[in-house]
Amino acid sequence: MQSSKRYTSVLHFFKKDSAAGLMLLLATVAALVIANSPLNKWYEHLLELEFTIGFSSLVIEHSIHEWINDGLMAIFFLLVGLEIKRELKYGELSTFQSALLPVVAAFSGAALPALIFWGFNGGTDLMNGWAIPMATDIAFVIGVLAVLGSRVPVWAKVFVTAVAVVDDLIAVLVIAFFYTEQISMAALVVASLCLLVLLLFNYKSVNNLAPYLLVGGIMWVAVLKSGVHSTVAGVLLGFALPATRGWSLDQLKEYAQEGFDLFKQAADEDLPATREQALHHMDETVQHAQSPLHRLEHKLHTAVYFVIMPLFAFANAGVIFDPNVMSQALISPLTWGIAIGLFIGKQVGIFGATWLLTTLGFSGLPANKETWKVVYGVALLAGIGFTMALFIAGLSFTDPILLEFAKIGILIGSLVSGLLGYLVLSRRPDFEAEGQEPFDLSEQKQVQTEA
Repeated sequence: MQSSKRYTSVLHFFKKDSAAGLMLLLATVAALVIANSPLNKWYEHLLELEFTIGFSSLVIEHSIHEWINDGLMAIFFLLVGLEIKRELKYGELSTFQSALLPVVAAFSGAALPALIFWGFNGGTDLMNGWAIPMATDIAFVIGVLAVLGSRVPVWAKVFVTAVAVVDDLIAVLVIAFFYTEQISMAALVVASLCLLVLLLFNYKSVNNLAPYLLVGGIMWVAVLKSGVHSTVAGVLLGFALPATRGWSLDQLKEYAQEGFDLFKQAADEDLPATREQALHHMDETVQHAQSPLHRLEHKLHTAVYFVIMPLFAFANAGVIFDPNVMSQALISPLTWGIAIGLFIGKQVGIFGATWLLTTLGFSGLPANKETWKVVYGVALLAGIGFTMALFIAGLSFTDPILLEFAKIGILIGSLVSGLLGYLVLSRRPDFEAEGQEPFDLSEQKQVQTEA
């Protein structure tokens, strides 16, 4: 009984919106503590262990650190691709009117941090890190918003999620076009052929995930060998998966009824074979009730947010607080270009774009004090660029000292943005505790339409 209660408590924890952010935070703290303890050598040795797969003619040899960054993060980017496609097809980015605000806010919130970084580092060898402060870590942001609960209205959570999705798309394009090594045309041709096969599967309405994943795995190897960063393969696979279910509602009803009839027959006549047929029937019904995109997104969510991202944070956030390195970092334009880009660039870019579109009547938001307080708090939280910023930093710099400076800048910018964003939003009233409902954007649009 007690173990059952523990199991239920664990399941309840993982279903919380704040859980993913908490796991990331714990992994980050663990990396920082270990990196600055006698266990540091063990930590570095573990990450540099070589792991090889393949055949004599095709070998992929990476350290554990590289497998996390190039392999597991490709799965993270697969989920990113699925989320982007879902938002473009069904979500906040599916129509011009609903997409305008988050798209403009995201582009403004990405461009201004890059410009700030350029202002600090323009004309130097450090400019390779210009994209580091551009992205938002949605897991941390959603975690903070979940802790705040009903102090943050639903529309704000939808808005920041849509901004983060566009942010991720910008990051993917930046990685594909600006962080690419020397191109191998033969490998790129193989990757292109794989993509064509995936699109053919989509066109033929192949509903089984296995063929997509098999060809997607081959495409990942080809992209890895091509010189383009391998995570791009994950995004392309996500885009290639069908977002519509294979059967109509009438087909699903008919097939589900057949399964129900089989269950009744098995129960009445005690037929194990018929019972197995009925279970298979119901599995088929569930499979065809959702699109391959939705099924894979659901399967990947827990693995990505509770295993892959914490592992990435643990492998990449281990900054050593050496006094000499810290003193150099705190006077380096690289550190402050990133930190100020995240803290100032994000909030000014997102808040400024939202204010402009709202003033011009393009957002549907009411131009009042409470709205601006929420938008400002959310814009501050968008300065938490942790996971994606660390990822791009690893692509930008091979010099360990410069990478340390970049990580320190990311930690400073993300920490200050997160704390101030939480402080601003926590000062709003708890609407549920007071028996009130927070402002709902959809209701506001309906009122404006009726007026």
